[in-house]
Amino acid sequence: MKPVSALAKYLEAYDDQLRTDAETPSAIRVDLLGPLRLVTFAGGRGFITYRDLGDLDGRRIAALVGQALDHFRADPDITRVEWKSRGHDRAPGLHEALLVHGFLPDEPESIMIGALAGLCTDVPMPAGVALRRISSDADVRAMSAMAQEAFGDPAKTRLAEALISRLARNDGMELWVAETDGRMVGAGRLEPVPNTDFAGFWGGATLAAYRGRGIYRALTAARARSALAAGKTLAHSDSTEYSRPILERSGMLKVSTTTPYNWSR
Repeated sequence: MKPVSALAKYLEAYDDQLRTDAETPSAIRVDLLGPLRLVTFAGGRGFITYRDLGDLDGRRIAALVGQALDHFRADPDITRVEWKSRGHDRAPGLHEALLVHGFLPDEPESIMIGALAGLCTDVPMPAGVALRRISSDADVRAMSAMAQEAFGDPAKTRLAEALISRLARNDGMELWVAETDGRMVGAGRLEPVPNTDFAGFWGGATLAAYRGRGIYRALTAARARSALAAGKTLAHSDSTEYSRPILERSGMLKVSTTTPYNWSR
């Protein structure tokens, strides 16, 4: 019998531990539709996820897509819905069904998993950069505006208000920023996942003028140390092609891909 590879172990842990209610700790409502979890978040956002689609054929999967969208359309407060797909799933006809129902795919991202300890090793602090964990409303708003600038997104207050609401609930989320030259230039979010080995690394952003200095890696190390102190052992992240190579150099592995499909009114 061949030994199980680290990649296979990580992918199994991802499917078993994270594709549950642990995936959506900030949900305000979760409804079940067959294998699907239909999640409602504050701010008018719907989210569709699942452990797997079993042996459903294309006809049944297409029907589920329509039923799931009808569920969210019936709620006038929902303005956008994301269907989160994974590259290693068996899902015949899913892509086509999502397009028919008005979902548009974003760029695929890499699902990265690895040992938290590896993210803390040999990480120098960039010269002139300070890191800190933030919690005040003013800092969260400044961080959100900076992240939107870094990603090239329109400036909106919705992200900041959602994060402020979550901090008030004290659900374990941590927000970290990097500062230099008198301004915030980088940010990242830490999501320790209750009752699992994992902590999630999300929202990593660095202003274009400050990239290539090690700021992203330093922010990742700070969050990893915090997660280790909380008893977590594994890190996971959905990474763009900007961050994937950095995480790979810290020992994380690409175990699969994820593609979000988005619908909006």
